[in-house]
Amino acid sequence: MQYILGIESSCDDTSAAVVDQRGVLLSNVIASQKVHENYGGVVPELASRAHQQNIVPVVSEAIRQAGISCGNISAIAFTRGPGLPGSLHVGTSFAKGLALALDVPLVDVNHLHGHVLAHFIKEDENTPVPDFPFLCLLISGGNSQIVLVKSPNDMQILGQTIDDAAGEAFDKCAKVMGLPYPGGPVIDSLAAQGDSSRFKFAKPHIPDLNYSFSGLKTSFLYTLRDALKTDPQFIENNKADLAASLQKTIVDILMDKFAKAVKATAVKTIAISGGVSANSAVRDVVADYARRHHLKAFIPKRVFTTDNAAMIAVAGLYKFLNKEFCDITAPPFSRVHI
Repeated sequence: MQYILGIESSCDDTSAAVVDQRGVLLSNVIASQKVHENYGGVVPELASRAHQQNIVPVVSEAIRQAGISCGNISAIAFTRGPGLPGSLHVGTSFAKGLALALDVPLVDVNHLHGHVLAHFIKEDENTPVPDFPFLCLLISGGNSQIVLVKSPNDMQILGQTIDDAAGEAFDKCAKVMGLPYPGGPVIDSLAAQGDSSRFKFAKPHIPDLNYSFSGLKTSFLYTLRDALKTDPQFIENNKADLAASLQKTIVDILMDKFAKAVKATAVKTIAISGGVSANSAVRDVVADYARRHHLKAFIPKRVFTTDNAAMIAVAGLYKFLNKEFCDITAPPFSRVHI
């Protein structure tokens, strides 16, 4: 049996995972960094320092939980980018050093590919996976993309954000409301108690299948600013309705373009991935859309929506099987590409 060790360090979560040659997950260890909550966002320097502290124990624990030894590892997959440069350097350097020490191939993984291929993480051999081609709505704090997935190593971006990502819109609007970081989950929780039709916010008209969320953020900010002039307790008295209305607007924007992409490509299978795919409204709306249009929908377990090494290990497995190895001198990259 062959085993792939995956290492993820693109932002503020240090993670390591092991999958076998079937794609069955044997371990997935994640060390989160709570320190950023005090600053209302990720502080890159603090993130890279925490990665340095966490990476050895996290990798060791992943190997232990998998029930293997370092000598059983067939290849090491790591997130090469995109992400925070300092964080990526920690994971990249460790992966390279371990690959040299074990004399095994090194496989570089695009972080966004990892999110898309999270649907191929198997709990056992019978875990269902998407058929190719399928359409994936990749939504996270840093990216909003519609991706046509033709094979594990062949993906085409049909549309993407031209400014802010959906997750960023959630977090920044939450911050304006005075909610704790990360704001997305807090908005989701509050929205369950609110009236999503209470407030109307701007929906941008962007050409083709691209997204924009900057206008929505501005509209949200102006709504609060104007209301606070006459009612200093406006936010506190309307938190749930504001959250529900904001969430509905973001989901409407996402689904409008995604539905157009489904119609244009005539795919029979759809999927969502990335941190925002943990949002309750997103999950419900996509599942309902699939039912109404007789499509097969893949909605990931919430543990696989955030940054994790299981998706990196699985993405790395496909490249390993295709003998697509990474040169030991390859540097990490911080900018987005897929």
